Amino acid sequence: MGVATRELANHELLPDYEFRHILYERRPLLDAKNQPVEGLYNAWIWLNNPKQFNSYTTDAVKEVILAFRRASMDRAVVCAVFTAAGDKAFCTGGNTREYAEYYAGNPQEYRQYMRLFNDMVSGILSCDKPVINRVNGMRIGGGQEIGMACDFSIAADTARFGQAGPKHGSAPDGGSTDFLPLMVGMSAAMESGVLCEPWSAHKAMRLGVINQLVPALKFDGRWIANPMVVTDRWLDELGNIVHGEFKQGAEREQAKEVLAKAQSDLSLLDQATERMCFKLALTMPDCTTKTIESLRKHKLAHWDRNRETNRAWLALNMMTEANAGFRAFNDGPKDNREVDFIALRRELANGRPWSEELIREVSPQYKGT
Repeated sequence: MGVATRELANHELLPDYEFRHILYERRPLLDAKNQPVEGLYNAWIWLNNPKQFNSYTTDAVKEVILAFRRASMDRAVVCAVFTAAGDKAFCTGGNTREYAEYYAGNPQEYRQYMRLFNDMVSGILSCDKPVINRVNGMRIGGGQEIGMACDFSIAADTARFGQAGPKHGSAPDGGSTDFLPLMVGMSAAMESGVLCEPWSAHKAMRLGVINQLVPALKFDGRWIANPMVVTDRWLDELGNIVHGEFKQGAEREQAKEVLAKAQSDLSLLDQATERMCFKLALTMPDCTTKTIESLRKHKLAHWDRNRETNRAWLALNMMTEANAGFRAFNDGPKDNREVDFIALRRELANGRPWSEELIREVSPQYKGT
């Protein structure tokens, strides 16, 4: 005698919502032979703002929250894949136009925005499904933070990883100050968080930020490694062992020529992502969820302790350094999007208070006016 069927309850918050600012796909799970598995799927969540390097707008953040909720509540979904459109960037953080034109100098509004951002990070960390970050390009600033909130990261070897906060008037308190020390240790976390110098995918792999990297370029029909990166071990002029650093000088110029002639191809990235999803499908679902939740606790312990006080500070900072930094990045000339740090430090050392006049004096977009 067959088992009687019954209508299942729907636990989504907005079951009929149609995404407009991001993309949400329910893709069939693929087996080891790349064939669809009947009745099982993966939820692919795409940031979809490639012209602005997939920076997230306020509306996009709202939809990412809903997307992870939908993936969690879908009984047939095995994994959530978090990725983005194009081949230049997974995400470079918040949308600088919004920051510069609306939130700069408006701390009470930015505090509300950060309520949404915090809920996005918490939504990733509480997703009922394993979350894989398919890193198709730059993962910088807030993009690095939402990427590190994921459980697994598979990257194109052309991807770059890093922070931007202290260079542009903020602090990486949307997760990086919580997650980086856990993942890479204190010294490397200081290097990334404070200096804001990007890491190659190879260095990120070596330090434990990502799980896997794959080639993403073809030259004359053959797969090649990212030509911009030194991928083997060598000694620099100070005797340090270097691995995964970006090339400099003449080597860099030669690498740029190869890069200009190469074709971008993310098919290996897709294959690696699908393989990871199928590996996860070959485990007990509840045991896998419990294991992931137990491991996530280490990130959550720091995130939950700090996120609200960080939110408050980030909001107030919109009156001073963020006010100047985000406007400089958005409005400054292409080759100069940072304030004059030395001039700013001199003025503050002399006790000068923050004002619109001070911001104009140190900002590149106002030079000569």
